[in-house]
Amino acid sequence: MAEYFDRIAHRYDDWYRTKTGSYVDRTEKRLVFSMLRSKSGRALDLGCGTGNYTLELKRRGFDVIGLDASEGMLEIARSKGLNCVRGDAYNLPFPDNSFDLVLSVTMFEFIHEPEKVVREIHRVLKPGGEVLIGTMNGRSLWFLFKRLKSIFTETAYRYARFYTPGELEELLERAGFTGVESAGVIFFPSFWPFIDMAEKVDAKCFRKCKSLAAFVAVRGRKA
Repeated sequence: MAEYFDRIAHRYDDWYRTKTGSYVDRTEKRLVFSMLRSKSGRALDLGCGTGNYTLELKRRGFDVIGLDASEGMLEIARSKGLNCVRGDAYNLPFPDNSFDLVLSVTMFEFIHEPEKVVREIHRVLKPGGEVLIGTMNGRSLWFLFKRLKSIFTETAYRYARFYTPGELEELLERAGFTGVESAGVIFFPSFWPFIDMAEKVDAKCFRKCKSLAAFVAVRGRKA
């Protein structure tokens, strides 16, 4: 997978400047940062890609480091002045109890042993530390459209595994996290033209309709 993301790194970063990408980015960030309890401290952006969330965490005052397996992605992240390292999510190159927060957005879709990665996250978090994982939801209209598209055009979705909110909650709970909760946003497929309407639905339905959302996030705390 790292080689694939090396090839698409610039296209991936450019997508955030499109109309759809801009909507998705601000909507997902609004959800993520509304769920987080951590407001400062040492943070790990796990699967940081081109540094989108690493940069946002830095802006918010966190002492943040990004980690990714793709050197192509990391080159772009570092060009933004970010502290990022190449590494393996299955064997994080950090001591126990290193971070107050581990944030991982749209990485878990591309790993094969999520339980192992969650155990590593638990290990590197300090007691009382917080984790938030965001992924695409396999039951959403967005997912169905993207999966169909990937049959005819190579996209990252061709290689991805998707999760429901319940599956993400169970993943954290089995690893020993407490206070686990989930929410979701983005309820229309990517070609939906009425962004204002979409954002109003996101604002109202992120809790009660999360099982239908394209993007789902789960958070928990290490006891």
